[in-house]
Amino acid sequence: MKIAFFSDCYLDLTGGIVSSINAQKTELEKLGHVVYVFSTGFPRSDEELKKLAKKNIFQVPSCKLFFRGLAPISRRPKIIEKWLLKVHPEIKDFDVFYVHYESGCSIAGLRLAKALNIPTVQVMHGREDMGETHIIPFGFRTVVAFLLNWFHSWYVPHRIIIPRDEYYADNLARAKMWTLMVNHANFADLVLAPSEHFREKLAHYGVTAPIRVLPNGFPDNYFPKNPPVKELKPGETLRMVWHSRVSAEKRIIPFLRALCKVNGNYHVDVYGGGGDYFRAKRFVRRHNLNVEFHGNATFDEVYSAIRKSHLDILVSYNFDTFGMTLIEAESTGVPVFFCDPDMKEIVPEGSFVLSESESPESMSEALNDLLKHPKRIREMSEVMLKNREAVLISKRIKILEKILKQVKAKKP
Repeated sequence: MKIAFFSDCYLDLTGGIVSSINAQKTELEKLGHVVYVFSTGFPRSDEELKKLAKKNIFQVPSCKLFFRGLAPISRRPKIIEKWLLKVHPEIKDFDVFYVHYESGCSIAGLRLAKALNIPTVQVMHGREDMGETHIIPFGFRTVVAFLLNWFHSWYVPHRIIIPRDEYYADNLARAKMWTLMVNHANFADLVLAPSEHFREKLAHYGVTAPIRVLPNGFPDNYFPKNPPVKELKPGETLRMVWHSRVSAEKRIIPFLRALCKVNGNYHVDVYGGGGDYFRAKRFVRRHNLNVEFHGNATFDEVYSAIRKSHLDILVSYNFDTFGMTLIEAESTGVPVFFCDPDMKEIVPEGSFVLSESESPESMSEALNDLLKHPKRIREMSEVMLKNREAVLISKRIKILEKILKQVKAKKP
């Protein structure tokens, strides 16, 4: 098959979406498929663009001066559509458009597929309602949500309007973001969700397009052969690793507040950057916490740190739909700590520590209890190691291949 990926989150960025696209592209190509990736990106030289093109990665027309925070943004979808037809006329012969995200480049992919009668699969990666709430300063959230919704409705029909409710659209800004997400999903022929709990939320708010659950996978080339069982001896320092964004939606500050009440020896290595990076560093200095910040690092560096740890940390709440950090830990037998019960779906029972609530007090209680019962590290690690092969992308890519073939076959 000829498969075209479209994403506004790929070039010049890191994170779960990028990891997912890289792993899937590599494995689909191994199976003999032709895979193009079209993405928004920061300005780059002709030489750099040629190097990307050799890998079938192409930067769509993007804004040169205007960026969304630290992320590049695309030109208007209609400009991208015209560019695609002019620069890549071969796109007309592709079998499936595989879309990740819900902004300009992704919108262009869905719209062009409609015009060319090419089947589309839309991956709904994240909770944009919660992302907008955490990233945009208070006082601007509703305005920004209105503007994003308005822009999106220019290009994708909004046949469903989500009202405020007591479920997840509990304010006007979140209701607007759910309106955007639901209508975007319904514009595709099939929707993929990374977890069952997110599939249920999408269906609840009116996604009528068929929804399939396909968990993200871990790259085979990084999969360690025989990682040892993790073990924490009594009195030994509990080594923890944080490798999510250092930001409000990932709740770095509540986690640091929890550490203030941990009784015992611990050390936390923090990898990554984000909006709360300097605030978190100030908090650590002020409270004299045993936390070391490493900033942005390569995957090799991060993965090495994971393998040296006893416990992997993900304390977002009502935000993550999957949590790539969890399967990265599982791949090497490292137990995980989280406070969102939805994450129980991602890793096997008996391999994690779940705090009773998302509060710093509950997190500190759970960590203190673990320090009192260090043998649990070994017990959880053994469960991780027993189940870890299930997360390999090579196992999950066959499901994706089958889905893409089915969508292709249904299109006249």
